Amino acid sequence: MKKLVYCALSLIFPLITFSQTQSIAYPTVGKGVATTFVTDYHSLGINSSALGWGTGYEGYKKTMGMSEFAFGMFSDSLNATKLKNLFGSMRDRLVGNIPEKLDDESRKTTVGDYAEAGVSMFFDYNWAGFSFQGKRFGGIAFNIKESYQYSSTFNKDFADLIFRGNTSSYFDNLQVVIDGDTSMIANIDNISPDSLENVIGGNRDVRLPLNLSELTNGSSIRMVWNRSYNIGYGRKIFGIDSIVEVYGGVGGRFIQSMAMFNLESDEDGLRMYSSTSPSMGIDYGDVASSNPSNFVSSASGLPKAIGNGYGIDLSASVILFSKIKVAAAVNNIGQVRYKRNVYSVKDTLVGSLSLPGLEDYDVTQSINNLLSSGGLLTLEGEEEYILPNASDFRFGASFQPWKFLHVGFDMVAPFKNDNPGSIQNPVYSFGGEIRPVKWLALSCGYFGGGVYQNNMPVGINFILKDGGYEIGISSRDAIAFFSDKGNSISTAFGFARVRF
Repeated sequence: MKKLVYCALSLIFPLITFSQTQSIAYPTVGKGVATTFVTDYHSLGINSSALGWGTGYEGYKKTMGMSEFAFGMFSDSLNATKLKNLFGSMRDRLVGNIPEKLDDESRKTTVGDYAEAGVSMFFDYNWAGFSFQGKRFGGIAFNIKESYQYSSTFNKDFADLIFRGNTSSYFDNLQVVIDGDTSMIANIDNISPDSLENVIGGNRDVRLPLNLSELTNGSSIRMVWNRSYNIGYGRKIFGIDSIVEVYGGVGGRFIQSMAMFNLESDEDGLRMYSSTSPSMGIDYGDVASSNPSNFVSSASGLPKAIGNGYGIDLSASVILFSKIKVAAAVNNIGQVRYKRNVYSVKDTLVGSLSLPGLEDYDVTQSINNLLSSGGLLTLEGEEEYILPNASDFRFGASFQPWKFLHVGFDMVAPFKNDNPGSIQNPVYSFGGEIRPVKWLALSCGYFGGGVYQNNMPVGINFILKDGGYEIGISSRDAIAFFSDKGNSISTAFGFARVRF
């Protein structure tokens, strides 16, 4: 699924093995802080008032960039080795290889790994960005960005159903077809591999079925894949040079959504809304014919949008004595309206299941299994669904006593943490950069909160021709390079960023 995301990811997987709070601003990923460090089009969606500060390089007013990305996987309990297994399955599927298949014992182990484990991943890609920053005019910028974000938490029963499917321990009996003969066998331990490979369905004793809401209680899956066309403007409002300067900024975006999935189950019941592009190849079965928003497209090329929306950014900042920066911003206030392939879920008894579980570690494929005909979810077509954006509030401050040293802190908090793409909890970070020579910037920091656990970002950026060209790479967590005990893998990279 997610053909365009996989296509874009192919640009980065050959190079490596994100950044939700730094977006595609790869120079700030290694610092862990961004609000008072971003400039030019990198400030879009972070702090548009920074467009009024100038580029920071004398003689340069215009900045252009493309082919920048940020990617990462994070967990509150899965270590880096298990995240690399997930990454490897996604990479193999991307490049056309068959991912290493899980046998039944591996599935059981994976169920234990993912039960109660929170997993998040994201990918941001900058197709193109441009900004102009002048002292009198202020700064204006735009860019086109692709963004994919996924998060999930499964309880033990749901994890078992996701990974083992119709062979889950929830089912009492298994329907097996061998050489054209159909039989029912008890679902017990030590079933032969030959029998497991020929299971076509799992069945629960008719006296003991549970509602899906009971089986999924405490679980959630959220995914969103958007393309946004962003624009922003920032300028100085008033002040006295070198003493106090006040800046304001505004930004906005037109959003095209390619896919959305939002499932949550708790004490109040089970809720799910989804909308996916036909390019994802999901077979909804007979329910599609009665869905008022059913949409089928045979066109090749880029996936068709299934939702459109908008977002608005507001920000303000203050510079004191040309050394201290303080900034606050509210970003992405708005919504997306989905009007194609919109489905909700009915809470039904789970008595049988015909689909197998996941064949490899790629947990994002669970969405296909859940929505496909014969899956766990009983779908109901809807005319439309309106989803509020993953909005956030951020506050940051930094101190630059000398040109070669800049340090600061950030706080980023969600307005509503149950929206797809939203960070789950406030994230706090500290960091900065040092420039031992004018063409080299080394960065490091610390951040925690959300799903992050004591991460130590690092980065290196080469600044050539007095700021005329940049190339750099960074990671959200240096620990992952030296130990498998970390809880994340990530990178951000840019190689086509110029000023003139």
